[in-house]
Amino acid sequence: MPQLPAIRLARQRDASAIRAIYAPIVLETHISFEQLVPATAEIVARIENTLAQYPWLVCELAGELAGYAYASAFRSRPAYQWTTETTVYVHRNFQRRGIARALYTSLLALLRAQGYVTAVGVIALPNPASIRAHEAIGFYKIGVFRNVGHKAGEWRATGWWQLDLRAPPTAPESPLPLPALAQATEFPSLLAAGLPHIRR
Repeated sequence: MPQLPAIRLARQRDASAIRAIYAPIVLETHISFEQLVPATAEIVARIENTLAQYPWLVCELAGELAGYAYASAFRSRPAYQWTTETTVYVHRNFQRRGIARALYTSLLALLRAQGYVTAVGVIALPNPASIRAHEAIGFYKIGVFRNVGHKAGEWRATGWWQLDLRAPPTAPESPLPLPALAQATEFPSLLAAGLPHIRR
């Protein structure tokens, strides 16, 4: 019987599969500004550090890890705490199957439930596929920083896209840490929010 697609929180044992997705992006493209592929142990540490506050999600399809998405701090100063930066990557063998939209739908549902107000996506240009994916779920373009990185032999620009997760409250409470949200009864349905977008 074929395995159903799943979106779940990342685990330590996912690190090698995450690294396999990320490595060609680092080594063969300008999409990530990292120059060296992080070791598996470093990815384990990143997962653990992220999950202390933010979601890090993976999508399993046909028994394989098809993609992942996570949120992170936009800036470290306290006044920025209601804004988060989001990232999504899809395995090259699972492109055009709705994986990015599915992961982002679940990720954004969790961020709203945590109490975040704004999500920011930073896209190394050119990257029309990523722009389409972000704008399809409601991100809108804010602007471009030119010549801010040097990758693959060229100076690169980054485009900045923003999504309004909810109306800004007058007296906001700090966003709920992910482990606290994970205890809520609605957590499984938030995780599964993106599943209808996956094309098998």
